[in-house]
Amino acid sequence: MRFFSAHRKILLAMADGCALKSHRDVEGRKVFQLHAPDGTAEAVTWSVVEDLQEGRLIDSNKKFPAATYWLTEKGREVLAALNPSH
Repeated sequence: MRFFSAHRKILLAMADGCALKSHRDVEGRKVFQLHAPDGTAEAVTWSVVEDLQEGRLIDSNKKFPAATYWLTEKGREVLAALNPSH
């Protein structure tokens, strides 16, 4: 998997305590957001989340209407290689 700044940003944010969530509306559309500990939320592009899932760097609890994602063991290993301070 090739890493771009968007991938790294999400992994670093998750390691720093942000929660990545997907929110599904009644029509089934998903909105991905990165929730910071201070309560703010930032939109995240589906393709970046998909890349991280396909690379098995993150996984989710697959809940409806809001799923929460976490770093997998592989995700933590990749993050450590990308940024040794984490």
